[in-house]
Amino acid sequence: MTYEELIAAMTPEMHASLKQAVELGKWPDGRRLSDEQRDICMRAVIAYDMEKLPPEARVGFIDRTSRTAPSTGKTRWPLKH
Repeated sequence: MTYEELIAAMTPEMHASLKQAVELGKWPDGRRLSDEQRDICMRAVIAYDMEKLPPEARVGFIDRTSRTAPSTGKTRWPLKH
């Protein structure tokens, strides 16, 4: 199985599990991820996101269309008149 086939065969549950492992730094059974495992999992999560999710649902998405910061409601940059 190629890397592309592996990503295509990944289920949403597998994606969520890998994403959580990267976020926490450990597998669901509590074992710590090695640096290499974390790198491989992160790449798989990003590849899955690019293949199957809309841009706004992807890891690292930043909404640059809104002029206000969600937490403060203040304008992020000056409005042009």
